[in-house]
Amino acid sequence: LFLATLTYDTLRFEYEDFPETKEPVWILGRKYSVFTEKEEILLDVTSRLWFTYRKNFPAIGGTGPTSDTGWGCMLRCGQMIFAQALVCRHLGRDWRWIKGKRQMDNYFNVLNAFIDKKDSYYSIHQIAQMGVGEGKSIGQWYGPNTVAQVLKKLATFDTWSSLAVHIAMDNTVVMEEIRRLCQSNFPCAGAAACPAVESDVLYNGYPEEAGVRDRLSLWKPLVLLIPLRLGLTEINEAYIETLKHCFMMPQSLGVIGGKPNSAHYFIGYVGEELIYLDPHTTQPAVEPNDSGCLPDESFHCQHPPCRMSIAELDPSIAVGFFCNTEEDFSDWCQQIKKLSLVRGALPMFELVERQPSHFSNPDVLNLTPDSSDADRLERFFDSEDEDFEILSL
Repeated sequence: LFLATLTYDTLRFEYEDFPETKEPVWILGRKYSVFTEKEEILLDVTSRLWFTYRKNFPAIGGTGPTSDTGWGCMLRCGQMIFAQALVCRHLGRDWRWIKGKRQMDNYFNVLNAFIDKKDSYYSIHQIAQMGVGEGKSIGQWYGPNTVAQVLKKLATFDTWSSLAVHIAMDNTVVMEEIRRLCQSNFPCAGAAACPAVESDVLYNGYPEEAGVRDRLSLWKPLVLLIPLRLGLTEINEAYIETLKHCFMMPQSLGVIGGKPNSAHYFIGYVGEELIYLDPHTTQPAVEPNDSGCLPDESFHCQHPPCRMSIAELDPSIAVGFFCNTEEDFSDWCQQIKKLSLVRGALPMFELVERQPSHFSNPDVLNLTPDSSDADRLERFFDSEDEDFEILSL
């Protein structure tokens, strides 16, 4: 069944599947009531970019696979969490996709960055091939940390978005490191570092004003990804309340993770259930039509979102946040500090001002001795991913 062709009428009929509950529904930092805002919930979910398995795309590396069915689910989830960052960056959190309505150019610029072809910034081709240099053969499963590390490397080529991507390792977010990264493009060291504003250069085919504007800003928009392990073989209940709070923050990009060997992109929760987009549907690869337009309906999940019990979540996840401005980041830090005071909520990670002394340098991860047993467990996707290797540029 090709669900992406469902109409809104069909949706209204099927949407009763969503629980009739007084509990609020949280979707990426927005709070909804099932009783009064069902349509709004659905529209918010449908507006997220939904990436699934595809078939009949150009062969990866020229001679590799032409479909990612069976192996690309975590790569697709990585695309979804990163696409949400780009949507926030270029369209805003309030942007909505409405079927049949003409969308702005920036929407297609974002979508084109993920299309299944070798020259899209974040295509399955780029993610799979960037992983080869890190010991992942094409067609091999990734864990949440590996896909985060690969996306960080790919983002350096995306001058249009000009993102600062930080992956917080060892369950520790170092504020000083993030500020240094986000302010790294200012002030200019000299004329050579800042091309003239009247330069005719196109930034990877995108309007030059984008590059000029970002060079003059004081803060690069931040994508913060935090790989975590919330238990040994199953999620420790003590983390559940904190995990829920992550979906309540306006900076939320959601969570990538899933059940063992099955990755999902979690965008919210209701009661004790997580709400997620599922990449495990194989659709044909999409190409621009004769007029050059990209048919985009299959990139939006037009049926009620999937749900699963939080207790079923595999303990290996990566949590994402987007801070467009320095104020957003400061606000996020305040919320994390307040969260540590919530009763019954065990912190999932530590927020510190400076690098702890047990870090020899930001590019080296020192695992504590007592974590070795957990790291040897052959869990989510691939055991080597749980070593949380650092991939340096």
